[in-house]
Amino acid sequence: MQNSEAMALSAALLAVAGDLVQRIHDGVGARGFTDIRPAHGFAFARLAPDGATVTDLAAHLGVTKQAASQLVEEIVRKGYAERRPHPADARARLVVLTGRGWECTRAAEAAAAEVVGVWAELLGEGEIAALRQRLLRIAPNGPIRPAW
Repeated sequence: MQNSEAMALSAALLAVAGDLVQRIHDGVGARGFTDIRPAHGFAFARLAPDGATVTDLAAHLGVTKQAASQLVEEIVRKGYAERRPHPADARARLVVLTGRGWECTRAAEAAAAEVVGVWAELLGEGEIAALRQRLLRIAPNGPIRPAW
């Protein structure tokens, strides 16, 4: 592959990723969650399974522990997450989504489904499945983090 082809592919992937993030964010806002930023969604993706410590969240987002602490403080203040005692480490606090955080996460999932639905109309379901498989082969374990 020529350098110019590699750059064109890189630019296309970044453009699609940026458009996807913006459309999900717009869809979340349209569903009533107007007080969050895309970075919150990337945090919610890490918190959603079982919660995380601030240190875990910082590593996931690729930021300092201080920056992750500030983000956690913001989403706690807005009612999207809460701090709980960590079940395995008495010194640590676990940050988990609240009901409102889960509602916002479901709104993001619905918005993502709308975007991917448009892609499926354009490319077809088979192409979307193939695209997903190929992208997972390239980057099977993420990380899913914002482009700060």
